[in-house]
Amino acid sequence: MARRSDGESVLHKHLRILESFDTWHPFLTLTEIAEAAGLAPSSAHRLVGELEREGLLERMPDKTYRLGVRLWEFASRTPGALGLREIARPWLAAVHARVRQHIQLGVLSSRDVLFIERLSARDAVLNATLIGGRIPLPVSSSGLVLLAHASDALVDDVIAHRWPIHTTATIPDGDALRRMLRKVRADGFAVTPGHIHPESRGVAVPVYGPHGSVYAAIGVVIPNDDTSPQAAVEMLTMAATGITHALEEAYLPEGGSTHAGPGLRALVSSSQRSLDYFSSLEPDAAARGTSAASGDLA
Repeated sequence: MARRSDGESVLHKHLRILESFDTWHPFLTLTEIAEAAGLAPSSAHRLVGELEREGLLERMPDKTYRLGVRLWEFASRTPGALGLREIARPWLAAVHARVRQHIQLGVLSSRDVLFIERLSARDAVLNATLIGGRIPLPVSSSGLVLLAHASDALVDDVIAHRWPIHTTATIPDGDALRRMLRKVRADGFAVTPGHIHPESRGVAVPVYGPHGSVYAAIGVVIPNDDTSPQAAVEMLTMAATGITHALEEAYLPEGGSTHAGPGLRALVSSSQRSLDYFSSLEPDAAARGTSAASGDLA
């Protein structure tokens, strides 16, 4: 990997530029990118040009930049995130139809829970979750579910780096976090009443992958009232079980062997005829999304 004289790789500088964009700053000028990434204007200009040529950044008519659609194209090829989102969406929709609040799907990403899907309603209770957004693990119910099944090393790392305290109900310290994680493992679910906002309560359960490890968390955000969370837990558990079975179908070949890699179902949720058709396409053309393949599908 190429490195500059300051010891930092060029790839890392490119990543710093991409990380300058977030939900609150989706469009940035070249000057703003340089400031956010901590780069000299000349370096930022050169690196932004490289990213633009590769389609990872796009220049707008007003000379601001935004993240390029090609990043979404790459992400959509990974079974670990968008493939899971595709598989889980029908189950999320079923829970949302009953709860009529917020339903969300999160995965572990460093010391955060990364939300890869959410459904909501206009009159739902307050919730700060965004698709592609992150929340520190100890703060949310989904994060607690993921952390409860993570390694001791990650728990230690989370405690060492701390987390924001939003309300008096937020878990305040490492000792309280460890107690909560033991409870989540024992109960099989997490409930966080008022941990982020006094009006809202999170409830989440784990989603197990095809090999028995916790793959994701599925959770709802509902009013923080005196009602029992049990009904939400039962709905979420049923949905999580359905997602787990769907993941097994997607990732494990017929017969239950664990030796072969995941197939097309790990990325695409569709009818069997459609999947058979995809599989019949010439592999290189199908993987690259060539115009010939696209024309056949049209």
